[in-house]
Amino acid sequence: MALTHPQNLLEHALARSTSDDCVVIVQASSSANLRWANNTLTTNGVMHSIGVTVIAFQGAGNASVSGTAASPEQVADLVAQADAAARLAQPAEDRADLVAGRVSPDWDEPAESTSIDVYRTFAGDLGSEFDRAAAEQRILYGFVNHEITTTYLGSSTGLRLRHVQPTGHYGCTGKPVDLSTSAWVGGATRDFSDVSASSMAAEVAARIGWGSRRVDLPAGRYDTVLPPGAVADLMIDAYWGAGARVAHEGETVYSKAGGGTRVGEQLARPGVTLHSAPSYPGLECAPFVVASGSGNDSSVYDNGLDLAPTSWIHEGRLTSLIQTRQTAALTGLDCTAGIDNLVLDVAGGSGTTADLVADLEDGLLLTCLWYIREVDPQTMLLTGLTRDGVYRIVGGEIVGAVNNFRFNESPIDLLRRFSAASATVPSFGREWGDDYFSRTATPALRIPDFNMSSVSQAL
Repeated sequence: MALTHPQNLLEHALARSTSDDCVVIVQASSSANLRWANNTLTTNGVMHSIGVTVIAFQGAGNASVSGTAASPEQVADLVAQADAAARLAQPAEDRADLVAGRVSPDWDEPAESTSIDVYRTFAGDLGSEFDRAAAEQRILYGFVNHEITTTYLGSSTGLRLRHVQPTGHYGCTGKPVDLSTSAWVGGATRDFSDVSASSMAAEVAARIGWGSRRVDLPAGRYDTVLPPGAVADLMIDAYWGAGARVAHEGETVYSKAGGGTRVGEQLARPGVTLHSAPSYPGLECAPFVVASGSGNDSSVYDNGLDLAPTSWIHEGRLTSLIQTRQTAALTGLDCTAGIDNLVLDVAGGSGTTADLVADLEDGLLLTCLWYIREVDPQTMLLTGLTRDGVYRIVGGEIVGAVNNFRFNESPIDLLRRFSAASATVPSFGREWGDDYFSRTATPALRIPDFNMSSVSQAL
């Protein structure tokens, strides 16, 4: 095996470190993408990279240094920086014993990679859809990306762990040639074998058709169907805000009045379960902790810690918060580290988004949410915009598009107030899925009084 192979770069780093202990994370990534505009492919590319993080532990302190490193010399430079910084580090609040050594059975396997061939079927069908769109007076824009990252985690305690993570997503925006309206369709995938360019383009065309009639509505509270992707974005915010430390310190919606956390309290309707599991089918993710730095929700000392299926909310009751070993000792709760997927299940949820629409006498259907920001962590009040299609529903039928809105809502409140839910399906949050968190499964939710706080002029 060449010196530039990820495992050998990792072993070289461990051997060069002069610190008491050392953890090294090597991530070998490859990605392939296509971009199109005006019914024509515009760019494509394939990229490869190797990122290395060296965490040096000296006495009670530690230091972490990350960088791109594809040679032993570059790795040695990162090690020297980490060792020097660790000697100057203050005692770490999250100090703990490093995780004991174990070895993945596939440790010696090379890093996996992707290529432009992952789009062989998709790209061919997309060309036909460009012709169809042009003939029918539509314009298509979009982007697809597929990435495979192989993570190697090693430590001076003998850890040698490997994980391969495929990640992919697609998004297509369509407009009529007069640019009077806009529609978007997107999703997540592991390998593009389940993505059809024809189905994607057909859905965009249908949504553009819905938008051919425009109805302006004022701000207000509307009976609203949130599709799974919009629900995913809101639940990701609820998950990211579920750190145990900040809850224990009284800063979030998960904080108990007077001190401590609300674990054990009923936060949502019975039947609502929000959970994560490394082996969840179709959303598989790393089964061990990979932490390049310490923070409220992570600890470099926990690298290699096994991850287990975890319910954050079970039957409406808050059961877990994101914990390190140090915060678990602080709160007196189990150590439940963060996991890179999220699933929302609602007991009795059935059917599809279309079924929720069909049952709605007068209301709205959203496409997606955008520019989501937290307004008040104590209630988890979020604000943001609707984008690329808000549709009017009358008598269970979509009768046209309406203007976009700014919304103000709390995802925790929504889990108490929804009136109907579809079945849980793989989903993709447009705001957070592209770059941060794409492994989600959620239902569509009907919210009887979704707060559209003001009108937005965006398409």
